[in-house]
Amino acid sequence: MSDSPTPRSQITERHSPLHRLHVDAGASFTDFAGWQMPVSYGSDLAEHHAVRRAAGIFDISHMAEISVTGLDAAAFLDYALAGKMSTLSLMQAKYSLLLDERAGIVDDLIVYHNADGEYLVVANAGNHDVAVEELVARAAGFDVTVTDVSDATSLIAVQGPRALEILEATEGLTVLDGQQPFADLKYYWSTGAAFGDGTVFVGRTGYTGEDGFELYVDTASAEQLWRALVAAGEPLGLVPAGLASRDTLRLEAGMPLYGHELGRDVLPVQAGLARVVHFTKEGDFVGRAAAEAGPPEGARVLVGLVSDGRRAGRAGYGVFAGDTAVGEITSGALSPTLEHPIAMAFVDPQYSEPGTVLDLDVRGTRIPATVTALPFYTREKN
Repeated sequence: MSDSPTPRSQITERHSPLHRLHVDAGASFTDFAGWQMPVSYGSDLAEHHAVRRAAGIFDISHMAEISVTGLDAAAFLDYALAGKMSTLSLMQAKYSLLLDERAGIVDDLIVYHNADGEYLVVANAGNHDVAVEELVARAAGFDVTVTDVSDATSLIAVQGPRALEILEATEGLTVLDGQQPFADLKYYWSTGAAFGDGTVFVGRTGYTGEDGFELYVDTASAEQLWRALVAAGEPLGLVPAGLASRDTLRLEAGMPLYGHELGRDVLPVQAGLARVVHFTKEGDFVGRAAAEAGPPEGARVLVGLVSDGRRAGRAGYGVFAGDTAVGEITSGALSPTLEHPIAMAFVDPQYSEPGTVLDLDVRGTRIPATVTALPFYTREKN
């Protein structure tokens, strides 16, 4: 069973429910999967540093939220996804992959076990339609209902070392009776909170490499919640942050981005995500046979690359060993935190050992770069 609104691909331009606030804050915008989203509010470098040192608030309402409910919800997700969702405890979350029959990555997802017999699947904005379509198709034969709740749901992320302080100081945001306090949440766990006349589902999750929370709220209450979080956070150093800083933050943390490090032409093991595929679970899952067979011999694998100076390799730039092309950069930037260029790239496996020195073709100039283990940056944990 399914309940889906008009496919997003049929809508030419979408605005977040928070769009007016971003305009008032002086944001510049970019098209992202058909959405006009804030790319920055002035200085993406300052926004990046704020997240590392204090906190940033991100509007990520363009993400897709899909509810899966029913007696077979856990068994269905075990079949539909590469991970073993049936082992999730109540209010626990897990990163997983939606594979096709060839084990290519259709999307990477987060799944929350948010109530008995109910799960929330969060997919990438650009894969909204295909994720909904695939889950609906795979639900055949299972006692489940797959419901696209994206338009009714807004998503706000508060990321950074002061994120917990900010949530605890936000007026009107209170943890529901019987739910875990924000401070007690472990990474990839969630809790329920009250705000205004409604509720907020809060996960200790994020895409920046910092501590932080993602808050799922009814669209009608999104603007009020954003204002309350900003009011609580500004004295603590919170700033609104856009997609530009979100990209450099996730790159430093070695987190893959769909369309760059992930895609249908990439198997999980090539992207360093073999751990996400649970071959030990009973029964079949979509893509299992191809994932077990693995990629062809010599298939490229994802590595980190670091170099000196200020010139960074970008997506699409070539990677060379001498005069031989051995790979291609998927994401790259001058790291604001580390103050040197970093990149992720797919390279021939014989050149993937950390410490291997290769060359990047940066607009016709060869720049030496050293293969390094991911992530580039790991936050200090208290």
